[in-house]
Amino acid sequence: MIDLPLPWEKLIGKTIMLSGATGMIGKCMIDVLMHYNETWAQQGSEIRVIALSRNEAKARERFDKYWEEKCFTYMSCDVNEMIPDCGHVDYIVHAASNTHPLQYSQDSIGTINSNIIGTKNLLDYAVAHKAEQFCFVSSVEVYGENRGDVEKFDEKYLGYIDCNTLRAGYPESKRLGETLCNAYKQTYGLDFVIPRLSRCYGPTMLSSDTKAISQFIKKAAAGEDIVLKSEGTQKYSYSFVTDAVAGILYAVLLGESGEAYNIADKESDITLKDLAETLADIAGTKVIFDLPDEAERRGYSTATKAMLDASKLEALGWKAQVHMAEGLRCVVESIR
Repeated sequence: MIDLPLPWEKLIGKTIMLSGATGMIGKCMIDVLMHYNETWAQQGSEIRVIALSRNEAKARERFDKYWEEKCFTYMSCDVNEMIPDCGHVDYIVHAASNTHPLQYSQDSIGTINSNIIGTKNLLDYAVAHKAEQFCFVSSVEVYGENRGDVEKFDEKYLGYIDCNTLRAGYPESKRLGETLCNAYKQTYGLDFVIPRLSRCYGPTMLSSDTKAISQFIKKAAAGEDIVLKSEGTQKYSYSFVTDAVAGILYAVLLGESGEAYNIADKESDITLKDLAETLADIAGTKVIFDLPDEAERRGYSTATKAMLDASKLEALGWKAQVHMAEGLRCVVESIR
């Protein structure tokens, strides 16, 4: 990834604060930035990383390799409560959020808070410390349900969301988080970009992740049958984690202030059934069908077709490098 034709020089000697550091996206992004430091940075020109998360023990495990590095700083905090003073920052990437079904159903208030209160706290930090840019990592979920009028969502599409449901806490709070960014730009002149992620997977995924693709991958890695909790006709866009992080960096370094950018691999649009069957083939097992329990069902998306048009980001030079079959095999082997 560090060989991508990005203007890395914009980050030389800069400080990047990243919330949700131990998550799948945060872990991968920090790996990339630290690898850049190890490979290309000259003494004194390293990218300084400030990693924020709630669980220091998990952070120590995830970032053991960098813990004593002078360009890496870890701060344990809940972004919904208070951001500790870490001094000046140039970029803030807000990637802290509940992102899978059980979290939506069991921690609905925390899900909403991280996307609204946590976003506001980090925006305030950006303004107070004169950050160059704020990056709010958003989601395909903001588009709601496909109304049948388009094949793929572009950045201007807005679908239907029933706000009077528990499940709506995630997409509605993501929508409001984006609106907050616009308010801070209007009031304080804060530069911001919004990468909107498709469904992501990769070797930095957490073992606690309950998204369908994550459960399928864990079953395949264990050599078990893949459990499909629906008919599997839902069709979604996916991105391998390194492509997702590359997309975020393209938006940050090359994107236009105030704009949103979809991140999705157009060669990885797939139904859940085909996804499950691909992983069953990799594992040498089979697909079985099983109804979800009540807690799982409450957290599931009702969208049956949610695919992203990433042409706006591709116009900046980004393109997916790792497609579904290769990516799934990579993750299964990594977990094993």
